[in-house]
Amino acid sequence: MKSRRQNLILELVDREAIASQDALRRRLKARGFDTTQATISRDIRDLGLVKRAIDGAYQRPGPNGGAPARSPMSALEHTASEFLRTVDRVKQLVVVRTGPGQAQPLAVAMDRASLPEAVGTIAGDDTILVIAKDDRRAAALAKRLERYAGH
Repeated sequence: MKSRRQNLILELVDREAIASQDALRRRLKARGFDTTQATISRDIRDLGLVKRAIDGAYQRPGPNGGAPARSPMSALEHTASEFLRTVDRVKQLVVVRTGPGQAQPLAVAMDRASLPEAVGTIAGDDTILVIAKDDRRAAALAKRLERYAGH
């Protein structure tokens, strides 16, 4: 639950300017996470979020004024190395298994990386279905993901 909530927080602050813990709490509640101010404060500290000087909105720390330090592809490589457990291919379908609550952040990383082999992803709690353009590209995608995960 904590991992999913924190991944959602990162997604929210990457996409929009959120300048207060109350605004963040409301956005989390709208997405199904009813949290307290104390929990949000701990999450902000754990994630290392800082406020931008220009507008006071939360952001990830890092170069380029707090923009995420990773390109979409390197973010996918990092996320896969952390969360990916197994990859199985059936024709043009690739089934990716993660730990509980880790499929969503990995699927988001896949989508943001705009993988040329993939048409789209569908993610549950610990499983992602990736639909490839054809059998050959599904095999290439499975190998790519296994390489990222260090398998």
